[in-house]
Order: sequence, then C-alpha cells, then structure tokens
Amino acid sequence: MIVLISPENDVKDEVSILNQLFEAGLAYYHLRKPDKDYQEHCDYLDQIDSKYHNQIVAHYFHELINVYNLKGIHFQEQKRIDHIENPSNYFKDFEMYGKTISSSFHEIQDLEDCDFEFDYHLLSPVFSSISKVGYVGRGFDVSAVDKRIIGMGGVTSDNLENISSLGYKGVGVLGGIWNSSTPIADFKKMKKYFLK
Repeated sequence: MIVLISPENDVKDEVSILNQLFEAGLAYYHLRKPDKDYQEHCDYLDQIDSKYHNQIVAHYFHELINVYNLKGIHFQEQKRIDHIENPSNYFKDFEMYGKTISSSFHEIQDLEDCDFEFDYHLLSPVFSSISKVGYVGRGFDVSAVDKRIIGMGGVTSDNLENISSLGYKGVGVLGGIWNSSTPIADFKKMKKYFLK
C-alpha cells in the first residue's frame, strides 16, 4: 500500500504529475494543503479528473466528502485528540458510508492505546525526513502491533525492504516522490515492490 501525501506548497506541474501518478495506479492520495482555504481546496480538486476523486483523502475541510466523491478523511494528530473521543457527534454531518478514516501518529504507544478503529494509521518518522529539515527518523518497529500501520518519514524507492522488515503494511511518501526528478518512475518502482 502506498499513500502519497501532497506537498504543502504547490510544486511546478503538480496536478499534471498527480494525474500521471493516478494513471500509474496511485490509489491513496492525501490532500494536505494547510495554507489553502476551503475554496482553494475546491479549486485544486476541480483541476483533477473527477474519475480520480475517489482516490483522494482530505486532511482539512472534511465536509468536502459531501461535495466530492472522495476516498475518505484523515485526522492529523491534534484533530484526532480534539474530536475522536466523541466520534458520533463529529461524523453525524458527513456522508461516510464506504469511506476511509485514517489518522497520524508519532508514538507507537499512542497508536496502541487508541481505541478508535481507523482503516489505517500513519506513523512517523520511521527514517529521517526528506521534506522536513531536522525531522530525525526513529526506526519504529511495529511488528508486534496488530493494526494496519503505514510507515512514513524518509521513504524512498530505495529503502522499502527496511520498511517491510519493521512490520509496516505500506508506506507514506512525500519527499520521495515530490522531490524526485523522476516521480513517476519512482512511484512505479514502489508499486512493483508492493505487488510482489
């Protein structure tokens, strides 16, 4: 499983590259644009071929799930802490049937202690980050944790064996694709790894 996180700030030819990644088989795209407002999120989604909307997970403005045929919604750590203790109230206004719910974690213990059943969990940083300076990898081994955990932080097409050996069910990638001079080729290499 490969989860691609959007770059926080738009990059050159981003939507064009993204459409090529969808064509190449990208199934989980996390739309994480903290500086964009609601309308800018809509404008961004409107640039993407609507047949790919069901592969996109919203980090912000979860109400977009009622407007676009999105894959699901994601809770960043603070939003999870603020809202997930009483999920019945949080989700009541959202059309969530058949949609995914995921969350970010930065400590194994917090992930293990969380009673809410997320479809998958992003845990970081496994390796030192490519996109965030000073974000040092912690090499979390999750082999003993019985949850679907996706390893993030410093993931490239060259260190996938290391991720698998630590017990992860997939990878979350950002800099390994968006900072690459060959993003499509790198994605295809990752996809081939997870298909074998």
